[in-house]
Amino acid sequence: MTDSPQFKFSPEEFSGTVRLFPLPNLVLFPHVVQPLHVFEPRYCDLLGEALEGDRLIGMATLVSGWENDYEGSPPISPNACLGRVVAHHTLEDGSHNILLAGVSRIEITRELASAKSFRSAQAVLREDRYPETDSSRGREMLEKLRQVMCHLLPFVPEAREKLEELLDREVSLGTLTDLIAYLLHVDLSEKLILLAETNVICRAEILAKRLATLSSDTHPSGWGDVPFPPAPSRN
Repeated sequence: MTDSPQFKFSPEEFSGTVRLFPLPNLVLFPHVVQPLHVFEPRYCDLLGEALEGDRLIGMATLVSGWENDYEGSPPISPNACLGRVVAHHTLEDGSHNILLAGVSRIEITRELASAKSFRSAQAVLREDRYPETDSSRGREMLEKLRQVMCHLLPFVPEAREKLEELLDREVSLGTLTDLIAYLLHVDLSEKLILLAETNVICRAEILAKRLATLSSDTHPSGWGDVPFPPAPSRN
């Protein structure tokens, strides 16, 4: 999942302008692949342009108040994920099924005026930071997260095989935190906090506290209904 060529990304590939695909029920993270069913005309236009160009899409999350202006430009979180279309299939009705691989955190700095049917913005890449002074703490957090995940595996039968495979491999702390954050069934606001945090140690500590709460429950509600692979999100 995490060492596939589909996640390879260089900052030079990003122009600084991003096509925005905002949804109310999804926070995409780097290192994961999200299926999407694209059917709204504006997002079909967005996808068409992406496929003809760099194949990059900014997966943004709608925040409180979006219901009043969904057809227009409702508010979005400035913290988003840049994704690359790695698979695409057009259906008979003109809609599309795609796989979007998260390749980098981005921060939306300014939305752009455009005559296009979809929204776009200026954005900056936000890379993971590993404080040199906390290298030993990073190793401790990696081991702690692995231990808590092992405890929670019985409660995620749909994802157990993939998670066991992940825990058996050598992955970075940043990658592990992103995968856990993506699979964790919590409020979108909590996921956005984890997406916004580029200090990997801090992100791991936030997750460890949340997972410790789940692991103390007899039936952790944050994991029991997590599908794997994830079901396609609809725009």
